[in-house]
Amino acid sequence: PEDQASSPAPEELAKAAEERGLGLIVLSAAVEMDIAQMEGDDQKEFLDSLGLEEPAKNRFIKAAFDLLDLVSMLTAGPDECRAWPVRRGSKAPRAAGKIHSDIERGFIRAEVTRWEDLVELGSESACRDAGKLRVEGKDYVVLDGDVVHFRFNV
Repeated sequence: PEDQASSPAPEELAKAAEERGLGLIVLSAAVEMDIAQMEGDDQKEFLDSLGLEEPAKNRFIKAAFDLLDLVSMLTAGPDECRAWPVRRGSKAPRAAGKIHSDIERGFIRAEVTRWEDLVELGSESACRDAGKLRVEGKDYVVLDGDVVHFRFNV
């Protein structure tokens, strides 16, 4: 197509980005569409055949979070698990404010576990029993992948 003839090659783009101190994510929309339509082992096998570890969508999101200096804080309950983007270095009350200003205002403590531990052990109570759930105060800095249950009173 015409637009490809006037577009620089990926190598030229990579060189120009590096010279300017910029990141670059090269992707093919057609390949990404194929990846998105696959599941499980088929997707992994296809990615492996292309020499990729994950879809470009994941790489793009990670690059955006790094560029914007964000981390993902998670909340989990019986019906929902949700990721909340918070500034890297945010203390627990400030991070709680991303959910609702009342939680920030009435912050008492944060019960924190790592998402890896929650997945491995299967429940918050199992994490507590295994000593993987910590109680943190107002000075705790929320880390990427923290699963947090905020205690508050307003």
